[in-house]
Amino acid sequence: MSGARNMEDYGLFLALLGSALLVGFVSVVFSLVWVFSYREGLGWDGGSAEFNWHPVLIVTGFVFIQGIAIIVYRLPWTWKCSKLLMKLIHAGLNTIAMILAIVSMVAVFDFHNARSIPNMYSLHSWIGLTAVIFYSLQLFLGFAVFLLPFAPAHLRAALMPIHVYSGLFIFVTVIAAALMGITEKLLFALNSTVYSTSPPEAIFVNCLGLLIVIFGALILWMASRPHWKRPPEENYKVHRPNGGAPGGMEAESTMTDGSNADRSDVGFNSEAARKRNFKLDEAGQRSTM
Repeated sequence: MSGARNMEDYGLFLALLGSALLVGFVSVVFSLVWVFSYREGLGWDGGSAEFNWHPVLIVTGFVFIQGIAIIVYRLPWTWKCSKLLMKLIHAGLNTIAMILAIVSMVAVFDFHNARSIPNMYSLHSWIGLTAVIFYSLQLFLGFAVFLLPFAPAHLRAALMPIHVYSGLFIFVTVIAAALMGITEKLLFALNSTVYSTSPPEAIFVNCLGLLIVIFGALILWMASRPHWKRPPEENYKVHRPNGGAPGGMEAESTMTDGSNADRSDVGFNSEAARKRNFKLDEAGQRSTM
């Protein structure tokens, strides 16, 4: 019964993951179609084509790649990978998202300055810049506390809930800023009178906004399910080359619910050690941001 339930949960996770990847990828495609079909394409000359990098890079990096970085620890086929490898992948994805977000901001300021348009006057710009600043701080603290081996375990354990919450909060803030941004761009490009008649561009970009919302909802659902967290690393004992498990212990499957009565004596004797390492495991390997 437990095995069937775990397989059902695994199938649901794969379905949600596939849906999120599809919706996220389509969102990126929609952003490119928007700027090439309805706007002036992409360029770097201080004109509208330079501004168009902003929505494309925000959707690609700050929404899509950041969303994947949030759930990368929860991919079941990565659970046997080392914590360090997963931390590097997690940090690498977030770094790419940060770089793309910064380039998108440079494009906006450069466009505004070239056209003598005021900077930082709209709510969209306030929330967007705030998200970039907090994201950079989140990334820096993530490197300093969770990636580098210098922070003590008790500090990691204390900061982990803040790290997780702030990561999800920044992701939601980015989605909110993106929705405000695409609406603001439509109002400026089409003016409110034309926008209210629902021209093809407005309908298309509104669909892009819906895709972003759906992608965010899927990512948040997967990130908030406790039974999809990366299990403690001790549940993945790596077999020795000759087929034996380290210390004579059998490797333990993470798809079980721990209810099997047939446990080895060595497994019972290691219970105290597992409890002592609990906080370190929690702080070191289940980050979502």
